Amino acid sequence: MNALAGMERAMGGLTSPDKVLIVDDHSLVRDGLRSIFDDAFPTCEILEADSLQSALQALDTADDVDLVLLDLNIPDVSHLSGLEALRDRFPATPVVMVSGVTDRNVVRDALAAGAAGFVPKSLKRTAIVEALQLVLSGEIYMPELECDETQAAEEDMIRARIETLTPQQRVVLGHLVAGRLNKQIAYELDVSMTTVKAHVSAILQKMNVFSRTQAVIMAGKIGFRG
Repeated sequence: MNALAGMERAMGGLTSPDKVLIVDDHSLVRDGLRSIFDDAFPTCEILEADSLQSALQALDTADDVDLVLLDLNIPDVSHLSGLEALRDRFPATPVVMVSGVTDRNVVRDALAAGAAGFVPKSLKRTAIVEALQLVLSGEIYMPELECDETQAAEEDMIRARIETLTPQQRVVLGHLVAGRLNKQIAYELDVSMTTVKAHVSAILQKMNVFSRTQAVIMAGKIGFRG
């Protein structure tokens, strides 16, 4: 970051980033974010990437990227693996998640994994600029999300039930969520079909459901993957 930008930050004024990387596999979204920067930070250099791999390559070759805007769902990542990869290789570069998903659990998990902010794509342009300004000033941006108390209570109940599972049962539940059959799970874990069936039965009992489909649906409500 140049001396002027650093001075602006120190004085509490508007901070204009020198270089930003936008990572999204949809060119229309990248164009929209680029236009926001062109209007709010006209001197900022914009880099673009359409995958995690191209983002890593861009960061490897670019000097002093001030901010990365990362879409939650790009083809070569799973859940928050893209964020984790960027934080692991470039820990000093703030990464802001940008997504159409505003589930409070996803937002919480992203911030817990090291995101400097979570910006819903539904925000107005002015609100997006304010969010980015907050991150550039060293703060963490978290969107205001409506919290349905009934939904929150249900999710807490699901987590409590899953926490009663043994480590092996949690692994088996993860395989169920992934859509694997008992024989596939037995092969993956190198155990007998009888053992897998016993784990599945215990999972259904502890989660208080009557079928593996119900267990998968319940686990999906809190984003459980094993």
